[in-house]
Amino acid sequence: QVQLVESGGGLVQPGGSLRLSCTSSQITLEYYAVGWFRQVPGKEREGVSTMESNDGATEYADSVRGRFTISRDIAKNTVYLQMNSLNPEDTAVYYCAVGAWAGLDSSEYDYWGQGTRVNVSS
Repeated sequence: QVQLVESGGGLVQPGGSLRLSCTSSQITLEYYAVGWFRQVPGKEREGVSTMESNDGATEYADSVRGRFTISRDIAKNTVYLQMNSLNPEDTAVYYCAVGAWAGLDSSEYDYWGQGTRVNVSS
């Protein structure tokens, strides 16, 4: 079973920033499409941002474009989600996932982390 580990969540005030990390000790993330998703209780999981494996092309949900940035450090086998200008609507559990093809559809992904909680509140 592939394990993905997210970290970096926490409590932040509106307008603040957080950087989430996703890593794995079992697979090389560079060879997979990696996606960040988020979910709040009672709602469907929402695609936030994705990165292709080969050329590193990125995609963002309209709700986060211009505020969030996905990136990767190949040497550290880590994918990041830099989140700026956070607002209370960004409060959710954030998950990273890997699959063969990138996209904001969660069904495209095969392996998921356990999630890291982000709470944007004053």
